[in-house]
Amino acid sequence: MNIAEYAQLDGVGLARLIATNGVSKEEVESVARDALELADASLNALVLPPFAAALAYAGDGVLAGVPFVIKDSGPVARGVPFFLGSRSLRRAVASHDATVMGRFRAAGLATLGLSTAPEFGLGFSTESVKHGPTRNPWDLGRGVGGSSGGAAALVAAGAVPIAHGNDGAGSLRVPASCCGLVGLKPTRGRTPCGPDLAEAMFGVACEFGLTRSVRDAAVLLDAIHGPAVGDKYAAPRPEGRYVDQLGLDPGRLRVALATEAWSDVVVDGEVAASALAVGRALGDAGHRVSEATPRVDWDGFVDSMAVTAIASTAGAFQAAGRRPDPSKLEAVSRRIMEDADHLSALDLIAMFDTHNRLSRSVGVFFESYDLLVTPTLGQLPGPHGVLDYNDPRHSVRSWTCALFEYGPFTAVFNVTGQPAISLPVGMSASGLPIGVQLVAPFGREDVLFRVAGQLERAMPWEHRRPPYFVGHALAGTLPAAADGRGGEWGTGR
Repeated sequence: MNIAEYAQLDGVGLARLIATNGVSKEEVESVARDALELADASLNALVLPPFAAALAYAGDGVLAGVPFVIKDSGPVARGVPFFLGSRSLRRAVASHDATVMGRFRAAGLATLGLSTAPEFGLGFSTESVKHGPTRNPWDLGRGVGGSSGGAAALVAAGAVPIAHGNDGAGSLRVPASCCGLVGLKPTRGRTPCGPDLAEAMFGVACEFGLTRSVRDAAVLLDAIHGPAVGDKYAAPRPEGRYVDQLGLDPGRLRVALATEAWSDVVVDGEVAASALAVGRALGDAGHRVSEATPRVDWDGFVDSMAVTAIASTAGAFQAAGRRPDPSKLEAVSRRIMEDADHLSALDLIAMFDTHNRLSRSVGVFFESYDLLVTPTLGQLPGPHGVLDYNDPRHSVRSWTCALFEYGPFTAVFNVTGQPAISLPVGMSASGLPIGVQLVAPFGREDVLFRVAGQLERAMPWEHRRPPYFVGHALAGTLPAAADGRGGEWGTGR
C-alpha cells in the first residue's frame, strides 16, 4: 500500500481491506505514520511527534487497525501527556483511560498521535500561543476552526480517516465546516464523558470524532455509544445500529430551514446559499420544507455561555488541585481565572435557568418539526488571527460574542442537547468548503443518519480533495492552494 492508496479510503474501507488480508495492520500503520509526518510538516496539527508505538487496541474490533489520533483536550489515554493547548501545563500525564478511550481501543482504532487544540478548548480557531496556528489544508492562510482543529486538519488532509474530538459549543461541527468533513455532535448523554466528570461543561459538551464519510460517523457511534457505569443520565437507546440507517427512507419529514442567525450578525451569502441548496434537495426528495426557527433569547444565551466557560474551566483546575500561573496563560484564560474569583452561586443558578428555558423552547419547536437545517458557520473559514484568544482587550463576554458572531448556529444545541451534524455539501467560489448543519429531535440520530445518507448521495463530496492532501504527495509537489500558493510538502511550518 502506498500513501495515495491509503488516503483514498475511509475508516470502514481500511478496516475491510485489513480484515480480508488485502493489507496488514502493520503496513497500514507504517503508511499512516508517513502520512501524519507529511501532513504535520505543513499543517502544524500534531502536539507531539507520532507515538513510538500505537496505543494498545483490540484486534477484532469493527475498526481494527484503522489509524486514529486523540485530541489534546485533557487526560484521555493512560500514559499520554496532555497540555490543553496551554503553556501553563507541564509534565501532566493521564493516569488512566477516559471511558470513551476504552471504547476507541475496543473498536480497534490504532491511536498514533495527539492533535492540536486552542488553550483549554475555548475557541473556534486552533492557534494557541504554545503551538502556533494549525493550517487549513484547503488554504494554508486560513484557520481550521476549533476546538478540534488539529483533528480536522489531519482527517481533511488524508493523514487519518477518523480522529477524536469533542464539542462544547460547536467544536466538532465548526472544524468540520472549515475543513470539508462530517462532524456529528451526538445527543446529550449518548457518549460517555467519565469517569472523572459527571457531565462535561454542565452537560453542554460531549465526546465523539471527525470523519470524511457519513458511514464512518455511523460506525464510530455504533462502537462507542451508551452509558457507562455511574453516569448521571443517558440518551434513549437506539432501536438498531446507526450504520443500518444510512440506506433507509426517512419518510416525508417536516423540515424547518433557517439561514438567519438569532443574533444580528450577517450570514455570508455563499454560506446561506449552501443551506438553501440543501433545503431544495430535501424538497426534491419529497420532504416538506418551510422557513422556521426556534425562539432564542440571544443575549441571555450568550451570558449563560460566558458563565459556563468561566465555571467549567475554573472548576477543572480546582479539581486538579492547582491554579495555573497567570503569566503562562493567554489573555482570555487570565480573564476567566480572574472572573472565577467573583462568580457566585446566583450566577450559576441564572445560567442553569437560562439553559432550562432555552431547552424547553427548542423542545417545543421539535414537536412541530422533524429536522432543522441551518448553516454551520456564519462565514467562510477565516484567515489566521481573526479570532485572537490572546487579545488583552477581550473580556470573557466579548470573547464569547466574537465566537458566536463567527459561528452563531451551533452552540444553542449544545445547551439543549439535540443531536446535530455538519455535512460538507457546499464549496465557495474561492474553493473553500462550506458546512450545513442538520439538527434532529432529542435522541434521534437515526433521523440524522437517514437524511445525511440521502444528501451524501444527492450532493456528493467524496471526490473533493484539498490542495494539501497526502494522496498528492507521490507527485512531489502540490497544486496551487486556494490562496494561490503551492509548494513542496513540509515547507509550510
